[in-house]
Amino acid sequence: MQIRNISFLLLSLSLLAACGGKKKETATQTKPGGSNQPPMTVNGYIVTPQPFQEDIEVPGTIIANEIVEIHPEVSGRIVQLNVVEGNYVSKGALLAKLYDGDLRAQLNKIQVQLALAKKTEERQAQLLKIQGISQQDYDISLLQVNSLNADIGILQTSIAKTVVRAPFSGKIGLNAISPGAYVTPATVIAVINQTDQLKLDFSVPEKYTGQIKIGQLVTFTFEGSSKQLGAKIIATEGNVMENTRSLTVRAAVVGKDPGLLPGTFAKVKLSFDPDPNAILVPTQAVLPQARGKKVILYKGGTAVFADVTTGIRDSARVQILDGLQPGDTVVVTGLLSVRPEAKIKIGKIVSQK
Repeated sequence: MQIRNISFLLLSLSLLAACGGKKKETATQTKPGGSNQPPMTVNGYIVTPQPFQEDIEVPGTIIANEIVEIHPEVSGRIVQLNVVEGNYVSKGALLAKLYDGDLRAQLNKIQVQLALAKKTEERQAQLLKIQGISQQDYDISLLQVNSLNADIGILQTSIAKTVVRAPFSGKIGLNAISPGAYVTPATVIAVINQTDQLKLDFSVPEKYTGQIKIGQLVTFTFEGSSKQLGAKIIATEGNVMENTRSLTVRAAVVGKDPGLLPGTFAKVKLSFDPDPNAILVPTQAVLPQARGKKVILYKGGTAVFADVTTGIRDSARVQILDGLQPGDTVVVTGLLSVRPEAKIKIGKIVSQK
């Protein structure tokens, strides 16, 4: 009986030992594997407000201060043409003269009739004083004089229209007609560009319309020259173009350059007033998402994904409009390996110039 009790005791101890070992093994196996892994080391960037100036570059076109196509006011044959291609002309200079022989012949005829009508009116005025004729007869003779004077005025105006003059000083373009050609009001005799003062037209996106100011300076370059020129904004269009959602701006070019001609393409650079407290982060810190953008924040050793709204950017930085506060630490390395709520530690704080 004693031997049987001893055997039973030994068997019980063996079972207890086996159970304890299984529990210990099970506890070891069910323990989460992540707790044994060290936190991932990443670099961080501390958000600090700093001044930031936005610059944009848009295409533009150089235009003449004034440009006009010269058309004759009446039809006729050109008897004199003073259009020299590429030359400068002064305001009022004679460009072309149309044949006016028929008009002058009519003018001479009416002037003779007017002289006779005046003598008749003078004689009848004397007769009226002595009541030799009626007032009605005198009025008819006076009407004839006034009517002929009006006809002379019409002919003189028609003759004046046969003379084509420069409306302002400028440079003449290429010539397309010759002396002796028959022209109509639809014919272009010459094109004059006032190139002493040039203008610059360009368009800016709708969101910048509130930052465009009269008198604001812009800079531009053009093909064939590395020189940077300036222009001063003088006017804007009265409305935003619906098809492009942009505002047309006009500036006066400051200074001259021999290679700058109307129609030249220009690259216009605008610099707006700087934001003294802009929040900027390195470009690589922003994670594009299907909806919106995110950054990873370091908070108490944990990775926290935060939604942000971005603004403008340059070659290395992105402006954050919403989602970050000064003093936040943004993760800038290992972004693809970090998971939400993962344990991380900062290895180095980077700076952004």
